[in-house]
Formats: sequence, structure tokens, C-alpha cells
Amino acid sequence: MREICLIGIGTGNPEHITLEAERAIRQADLVLLPHKEDGKAELAHVRITLLQRLGVGPERIAHFDMPVRRQHGDDYGQQVDEWHDAIAQRWRASLVAHSMAQSCRVALLVWGDPVLYDSSLRIAARLGLSPQQVRVVPGITSMQLLCGAHGIALNDIGAPFLVTTGRQLQKSGWPKGIDTLVVMLDGQCTYEQVCEPDADIYWGAYLGMPQQMLIRGKLADVKARITDQRRQARARHGWIMDIYLLRRRPA
Repeated sequence: MREICLIGIGTGNPEHITLEAERAIRQADLVLLPHKEDGKAELAHVRITLLQRLGVGPERIAHFDMPVRRQHGDDYGQQVDEWHDAIAQRWRASLVAHSMAQSCRVALLVWGDPVLYDSSLRIAARLGLSPQQVRVVPGITSMQLLCGAHGIALNDIGAPFLVTTGRQLQKSGWPKGIDTLVVMLDGQCTYEQVCEPDADIYWGAYLGMPQQMLIRGKLADVKARITDQRRQARARHGWIMDIYLLRRRPA
């Protein structure tokens, strides 16, 4: 493979695609396009619509089914490692099937930005490519979209913030010395377990899409409504991408 290009596409809104990303997509010889289980077919449709808009024909798209990560047991690290191996094998198989395993420019459309809570770089490393053969095109992150949609600054003046996951928040709690948390990948609604009487939450789902949802307020007052709206949206669409910011009010 001459090059694999990991292209950040934000949340799939065509207006979030940078000019650099458009050029990289148009120049690709082959675009790898993952498909998840049937309930998430809309995710692939968003990518396909974007590719069609940029003039990428079906002959340049390699479809593959995403393997499902094993989720039983306490060996989370091992589960992820096995999953990444399985995905890398699907990438290889797609390239071979399209006779493009040796000399082509391959692209993969990545939600958000490839360097923030995404494993595409780690999976690409399993293909045995040199660093010069892996290119990253940054994209708008859901963190930026969340703050923009709510009209808030990501950080307080001169203050740090922490970007973490629901799993880590549940495991370690709210870290000392940090008043602003951005929480991603929280399918378990960990905010429900946060006991901070002076915390506000800014939540968003499907950011930048027509079905965008936003809720903000004092955590204790709105967390039940967020969980209810989240459950209904997931049932309606078959999938959900959401993120939230927690901020402790100053004493």
C-alpha cells in the first residue's frame, strides 16, 4: 500500500468537511467503508452520501462488515486488542479483494478526529506500514461541536479541563483539581452516578445532524431527562452518538 489516509469527517455533516479532507477523499483510489449491525445502517448511509457528493463511485468503495467486540469478562484491554486485530484483518481482506494490496492510496472516513478517542491509527499500525505511509487529516471533534452548540467556552479562564470516558469516570470518579470534564463513549450513562450538588451538565447527541439534541442545566435536575431522551432516540434511530461536559460551579 502506498498510503492509508485517515480522514476526520466530524459527525458526517458535509459542511464540516475541510477542503483538505475533500481533496484526500477525491484522490483516494479506494475508500474502506465499514458496516455495523443492521440497526446502525444509517451510519454507513451517512458516509455513502458524503462520498457520492464528492464524486466517489461505487467501484472505488470497499465495503466490509465490522467485527463485534467481545464484551464478556474483565479483560477489557484484551478484548480491545482482539477486536483491533479482527478489524485489521478485515482491512487486509478488502484490499486483497480489490487487488489493491500493493500500490494504492486508501482512505478511511473517521468520525470526529482520528487522533481523539479513535483507534484507526492503532489499527493501521497492525498493517505493517511505515509512519510515512499513514496520513492523518484532522476533523472537527464532537467536543468542539458540543461547546459551539451550547455557546459555552470549553475551559474556564486559565483553568485545565479533562477529556475522559464514561468507563474511566465510573472507575475513578471526578478527579481532584479539575472542574471541567468532557465525557465521551458513555453508553452506561455514568453521569447518573455523579454526586456533585453544584455541577452543571451540557449534553448533546447527533451533533451537527438534522436530529441534533441538546439538554443543559443543573446535573441533579436534568440527568433523568437526558437518560429518557437518550433511550428514546436510540430506539428511534437504532444508534446514538452523544457527548457531555460536566462543570462544577465555583465555590
